[in-house]
Amino acid sequence: MRRVSPAEARDLIEKDGYTYVDVRSVPEFQAGHPTGAYNVPLFHMGPSGMTPNADFLSVMEQHFPKDAKLVVGCKSGGRSLRAATVLESAGYGQVVDQRAGFDGAMDALGRVVEPGWHPAGMPSATEAAADHSWDRLKQR
Repeated sequence: MRRVSPAEARDLIEKDGYTYVDVRSVPEFQAGHPTGAYNVPLFHMGPSGMTPNADFLSVMEQHFPKDAKLVVGCKSGGRSLRAATVLESAGYGQVVDQRAGFDGAMDALGRVVEPGWHPAGMPSATEAAADHSWDRLKQR
C-alpha cells in the first residue's frame, strides 16, 4: 500500500487528477475536511461508539470505477489504511493512503508525530458540495 504525506496527497490531487475520499464519520467530516473531498464513512458514529458501515464498498463501487485515482484519508491514518486495503482487495488499482489523516498521527501518549492535512496547512473546508456528502452518495 502506498502511503503519502498530506503535501504529497495534495500534489496527487492537483497534478495527477486524484480524488480525495474521506472515510471518517459524517460528524467528523462536517467539522472540517480537505476541500473537494467526498465523504464515504468506513464506520458510523453511534451511541455505542463506532460501528462498521455495511454500505462502504457498495457506495464506493457505485460512484468510483475500479480505475479511479483515489487518495483515502481519515482522522489520523488508521481507518484510511483499512479502507484503502478493502478497496485494493475489491480490485481498485490506484488507491493511495494519506497517512496522518486530517488531524495528525499520534504516538501512544497522544502527541502528534506527523501533522495531518489541516495542521499541515492544506486547503480545508466545513462545507461540501452536495453530491460529495454521505447522505447524497448513499441515495444514488
